[in-house]
Amino acid sequence: MQEVLIIGGGKGGTAILRILHEVSLMKVIGVVDLNNNAPGIKMAMELGIPYGDDWKPLLNESVDIVIDVTGDQRVFEEVREKRGKSTVIIPGSVAFLISKLLEEKEDLIHQLTSESFKRDLIFNSTDDGMVGIDDKGNVMLFNKSAERMIGKEQEHALGVHISEVVPESKLTTTLETRRTEINQEVLLHNGLKIISNRIPMITETDEIIGAFSVFKDITEVVNLAEEITNLKEIQTMLEAIIHSSDDAISVVDEEGKGILINPAYTRITGLSQEEVIGKPATADISEGESIHLKVLQTRRAIRGTKMRVGPKRKEVIVNVAPIIVNGKLKGSVGVIHDMSEIQSLTQELDRARRIIRTLEAKYMFEDIIGDSEEMNLAVEQAKLGAKTPATVLLRGESGTGKELFAHAIHNASNRKFNKFLRVNCAALSESLLESELFGYEEGAFSGAKRGGKRGLFEEANNGSIFLDEIGELSANTQAKLLRVLQENEIVRVGGTKSIQINVRVIAATNVNLEKGIADGSFREDLYYRLNRMPIQIPPLRNRKSDIPLITEQLITKINQDYGRNVEGVTKDAMMKLMNYHWPGNVRELENVLGRAIIFMKYNEINIDSNHLPPLESVSKVNQPQLSSTFDRKGDLATQLEQFEKNIITQVLEQNKGNKTATAKELNVSVRNLYYKIDKYNLEKNSVK
Repeated sequence: MQEVLIIGGGKGGTAILRILHEVSLMKVIGVVDLNNNAPGIKMAMELGIPYGDDWKPLLNESVDIVIDVTGDQRVFEEVREKRGKSTVIIPGSVAFLISKLLEEKEDLIHQLTSESFKRDLIFNSTDDGMVGIDDKGNVMLFNKSAERMIGKEQEHALGVHISEVVPESKLTTTLETRRTEINQEVLLHNGLKIISNRIPMITETDEIIGAFSVFKDITEVVNLAEEITNLKEIQTMLEAIIHSSDDAISVVDEEGKGILINPAYTRITGLSQEEVIGKPATADISEGESIHLKVLQTRRAIRGTKMRVGPKRKEVIVNVAPIIVNGKLKGSVGVIHDMSEIQSLTQELDRARRIIRTLEAKYMFEDIIGDSEEMNLAVEQAKLGAKTPATVLLRGESGTGKELFAHAIHNASNRKFNKFLRVNCAALSESLLESELFGYEEGAFSGAKRGGKRGLFEEANNGSIFLDEIGELSANTQAKLLRVLQENEIVRVGGTKSIQINVRVIAATNVNLEKGIADGSFREDLYYRLNRMPIQIPPLRNRKSDIPLITEQLITKINQDYGRNVEGVTKDAMMKLMNYHWPGNVRELENVLGRAIIFMKYNEINIDSNHLPPLESVSKVNQPQLSSTFDRKGDLATQLEQFEKNIITQVLEQNKGNKTATAKELNVSVRNLYYKIDKYNLEKNSVK
């Protein structure tokens, strides 16, 4: 049983506590509220549940779920930081909705189980005696009540002629006359008076195959009438509950064929009873796999699966649970909830998440996947860097996870409760980047806001700022950044007053900064400030032993994004992934897996090699063939420039002057390439 901690004892917390206590699905280990007179605290006292005004002593690794119904964002964030690795924190409104759905599901399963059990009791446990004979008069059916009333055991009655078992029986007459006889009074040889109904069993071809008798002690007739009345009331109540549900309900038997739906099912799916009852469980599915069939195979409940149903491809969430009576699988029941009813709430939640993600770091070191020596070294260096205030420079190819490291460093530092802001230095023009980083004063330029604007460095004060693609900064912006690192102060655009700040800078680059120093595009003094604690993140091709772990994690993420249930990859597919050199690193691996899952059939659960696109190693023939000889006159800087000029010239020629393709192949920005072309006067070799 999962352990739940409720934070907030108001109306919401009290309602959730009451639901969880009544359905007994989870164990509430504590209720917390600053108000000792809150209704939730009083209810916890009555139920003997621990309570208090501080949630921290109650939050430990054994807590599975924390339900926050305080409505205070600070409490939500603090709980999220303090929770254990396996602890889930959810808002109270979501928990209340889930609890209600679970409660309705449990009630429905209980009702269906009770109804099925009663039907079985009609024959196996009813007080009615039941005797059936074949066309020759031999007994073929003899229940427990018949044993009690007639005074003979079943084993001594089956297969024996009815005249020897019940001499007073007129079932043989029923065979001859083919007539149904109702409420016939019979006096048995033991003196017991019974009321008997005798029915001939006739096939569709008018062939009589036997007769059946249901009889009851006449003294129990009055009790029988009362039981029938109660049974009808229960049946009416069950039907009223099922039909009044706004969620669609469908029930299938153990073979996966529909046996019951409610009106809400027809309203949501657009399918009538004739299109579902007696048909396979896949009849209502327009996109997705049959959850009914999966539950019947595994005998385990499946909850929260997204799929589309009916001719209008209605998007729904499906919860399905098996119906098991006395250890036997009798079928499954599904509750379908219309997604359109919670679409607006989902959109609001997404907006809130986007806002939160701009203000905080999402990842921690535990989210970095890899057991290779190279990755372990990078992680250990990053953990060490998180404990110091020093500037960290993350170096590595595109797609290796530099931003993931930046998030983790912030979350492991003493600044984790303050803001974490991200800036892509290559995505903004020089003027816009400066105004965004350092802010501006009123009237600094046309269109400037009245009163000026705070820059990102001011916004991130006492927190961290992540400067991605730092090598793309202009000379002017580099000078201003150097001032930030040296003096811990900034000057807004158009201003003269220095503003003191306390910001941890985490920079990242996938270009060679040393080469930038040599060609004058990057300041040497800024380089030494940034390179105080460099961390080299290895490319995926240098840590291929991590590919299985990363693949497993990515498949889980893609399943959640696309609503699929892919379980893993085959040996052939994994060998294909391991043999590829991955120039795009983890980002390319995610792209390949996502593309494979999109084109997989819904009944396929493992990615095979045929699902993967061609993954061929880059041929050495396609690589630029650099001349081994060039003019070696001059100092080192001159020779480096000559060598760089030769490389750019050859790659431009191979790409027929296409600058975008050339920049991509050389792994530099287009802006940087234009700078080099202008510097070495190579414009004549390019194509506009």
